[in-house]
Amino acid sequence: MRNSNSKYSSGRSRFSSSRSRSSQSSSRGRSFGSGRRPAGGSRSRGRGRFTLSSLDLSAFINKAAVITEKVEHFVPEHQFGDFKISPTILRTLEKAGYQQPTPIQDKIIPYILNDRDVVGLANTGTGKTAAFLIPLIHKQIGSKNKQVLILTPTRELALQIDQEFRVFSRGLGLYSACCVGGANINMQIRDLRYFNNLIIGTPGRVIDLINRKVLKLGEINTVVLDEADQMLDMGFVNDIKLIMSNVPAERHTLCFAATMSPTIQNLINNFLHDPITISVKTRDTSKNVEQDIVKLRGADKIDKLHDILNGPEFKKVLVFGRTKHGVENLSKKLIARGFKSESIHGNKSQSQRQRALKKFKDNFVQVLVATDVAARGLDIDGVTHVINYDLPATYDDYIHRIGRTGRGTKTGKALTFIE
Repeated sequence: MRNSNSKYSSGRSRFSSSRSRSSQSSSRGRSFGSGRRPAGGSRSRGRGRFTLSSLDLSAFINKAAVITEKVEHFVPEHQFGDFKISPTILRTLEKAGYQQPTPIQDKIIPYILNDRDVVGLANTGTGKTAAFLIPLIHKQIGSKNKQVLILTPTRELALQIDQEFRVFSRGLGLYSACCVGGANINMQIRDLRYFNNLIIGTPGRVIDLINRKVLKLGEINTVVLDEADQMLDMGFVNDIKLIMSNVPAERHTLCFAATMSPTIQNLINNFLHDPITISVKTRDTSKNVEQDIVKLRGADKIDKLHDILNGPEFKKVLVFGRTKHGVENLSKKLIARGFKSESIHGNKSQSQRQRALKKFKDNFVQVLVATDVAARGLDIDGVTHVINYDLPATYDDYIHRIGRTGRGTKTGKALTFIE
């Protein structure tokens, strides 16, 4: 293995702390994470939980040579102007800086415009949200009595999709309702009294609103299952089935995932009709992300993190912890040490989480400490580093964590603490 040459694990590392404790981790032999299997998790995916005793550290190492190689320039088959979409949308895309389609947009937009059921497999940060929003917005212009339902695993992703919809649909007279847990349900009920072209939500809150008889899905003509693999991992399969039973059988269905598994295939078989599968996945981990490990060698963990964050290149850092309590404590400790830090986790209200995310996105804080709720789907521009302060629970969690950096054509670095 190449980890012996890592600048982060070497005894001569500039990140080595002068203080040390002789406290060794008692977690050897346990699974990554809290020891509990994630709700809805499945070992059938072949990327299940690891144990430290069998851990191959080279899984966390991908040297900079990959980053610096010349990347082949992607030449799309289409320009945005080639798609049969509204001139207003085209002008909006131009103003927003969209110069040419990404691979997923280039391949999938024509099928969505032609009402074909689609399965989209793509790495994170590839422009997937725009790939389905752009054609769906165009289709809504001509059928304003029909609606689109978009289901996502997390409220952050739902809110992000809603924000992008508002950008792409500017000037078209289209409206959306965002129905997520952790937010004021009365305001969502108020929004649903009016007609909405898009309903974007998380499964639990959508079912709650259906049960309250304020959300009726009889006019839905398109359903988008975004991050479907994560929704299944989180145990939402029965929720999805219940929601889909309230949607007309004659519909257009789109399914997006980062991985294809037997459970995803079963979902596709149940809810999609003769779908075309578009895959632009190249590898599990982005070639734009350099990966390395940080061997503590008995050093105090918070001291090591302190030294790392003092490095001039660590400008916008996403730090992942295992538990809500641990994430909150770590953020407070970093603040006490003079770092500008915020935290997001399940114990915070939706407004608190949104404020923390906005500060991080707008560069008012250097560090965002988060549980895995932030790992899925969020597009935070310019994250220079991802640090796995606590080990991820599964390999898929690791992939989604480090996917928050090195997005699009940018490069990034991911560090994983190993005791």
